[in-house]
Amino acid sequence: MPRQRLTRAENREQTRQRLLDAAYFSITRKGLAATSVEDIAGHAGYTRGAFYSNFGNKSDLFVELLRLDHQHIQEKLQKLLDAAPSGDDLHKQFASLYAHCYRDSDNYIIWSEARLHAMRDSQFRQWLNALYLEKHHMIAYFIERLCTRLNIPLSSSVADHALAAIALMDGVLYFDMTMPNDLPSASAEAILCNVFTKMFFHPSS
Repeated sequence: MPRQRLTRAENREQTRQRLLDAAYFSITRKGLAATSVEDIAGHAGYTRGAFYSNFGNKSDLFVELLRLDHQHIQEKLQKLLDAAPSGDDLHKQFASLYAHCYRDSDNYIIWSEARLHAMRDSQFRQWLNALYLEKHHMIAYFIERLCTRLNIPLSSSVADHALAAIALMDGVLYFDMTMPNDLPSASAEAILCNVFTKMFFHPSS
């Protein structure tokens, strides 16, 4: 059976996706600053012309890459929320939160590059902060629902606990990536689960 030809719109979308995939690969290995338009286009199998037919510049592509990845993370978080967390499976819930949001090392590198870029570009920083606020709200809602099910009051606001959870997961993943022999993934997850249990469900009186 002959392959069906792509429509013009489908072909354009395929080209954009290949360019985004190539950018993701190059940025995670070389960094944003060292990745050129030529690197991205060449890895995707296209010319510079194809790149500029789809994106205005490298920054435009990077913003789209982050937007799509953020959307993917939000969808994963929503699935966790829809799963109705239960207190009988506390460790599994926080292990799932870590795995869904922080386990992928390439994903961590992409967002680390975004944070570095935001320090030098105030307009980009405002845009990036909006994405982080959305993520913060989703994780806060996850914690709130879990605590409500367990009927356990928190020692401070849900927002504060969510911020602490994000900072903790970011830090643990950093050490997991840079010191894998000293902090393997299984140990990292165990540490997070134990800290979360004490932090959220055994608050100091």
